[in-house]
Amino acid sequence: MRWDVPRIAPAVVLDPETQTALNRWAHAPSTPQALAVLSRIVLVTAEGRSNRQIAVELKIPEVTVGRWRRSFAVEGLDGLRDAPRSGRPPKHDAAVWQKVQTLACQQPEAQGRWNVRTLAREVGLPHSTVHAILNASELPLHRIRTFTFSPDPDFKAKLLDIAGLCLNPPENALVLCADDKTGIQAPDRTHPLLPLRAKKLRSWTDECVRHGTQTLIAALEIATGKVGAHIRNRRTSVNFLRVMNDVVRAYPDRDLHVVADNLNIHKNEAARR
Repeated sequence: MRWDVPRIAPAVVLDPETQTALNRWAHAPSTPQALAVLSRIVLVTAEGRSNRQIAVELKIPEVTVGRWRRSFAVEGLDGLRDAPRSGRPPKHDAAVWQKVQTLACQQPEAQGRWNVRTLAREVGLPHSTVHAILNASELPLHRIRTFTFSPDPDFKAKLLDIAGLCLNPPENALVLCADDKTGIQAPDRTHPLLPLRAKKLRSWTDECVRHGTQTLIAALEIATGKVGAHIRNRRTSVNFLRVMNDVVRAYPDRDLHVVADNLNIHKNEAARR
């Protein structure tokens, strides 16, 4: 003969530290919803209510309340963490992943670079699968990073010299970087702007007239970020020296160290003097 003995729900008693953690999980907006619900189950359980009362109040199955109540009674806060699951088995093995990754890192023969669809045709997989493999492998085919290589054999020594000068300048010295920005467009609207009014946006005509191009010649203070600049019609040695003369007049009592590139107007005889 078999007798069904009703299971007695374990009592739950919370210490102040555990109750504080559960209250935080139950009410914090950043808490995952599942953990927030489990925290509310334990908090209500500690008030002495039955599983059925808790299930009705929280609108969840009674069996769920009983399961997590027992789990917390045995393991404490660690019992509210869901056990890891194996998940769906992978559809493609490591050999397929390695093939996609290897081809993605090689230069194709018939084109300049791979894209997802051409790579998918090459390996015989759906493009969605190849896209997922590339994303998981952090191999973005569409992104390109540029680099610059200097053929100057003394480039390393020059680089260290300039970097050291900027990071640790001599006493009473001012380090500036000088350069030019050419071809700046100077457009203007063909008609005056119409100002902003009630229920009407500010507007202007979509037609413009060009006034040629301008050149910005500037010197940047490394320490403060202050910029001294001239706007001219042309980039010439005379205009560059005018900017340098303004810098010298602005700092008569400082030792000036000017860093510039190898443009002809920066290294001719007048600039050296």
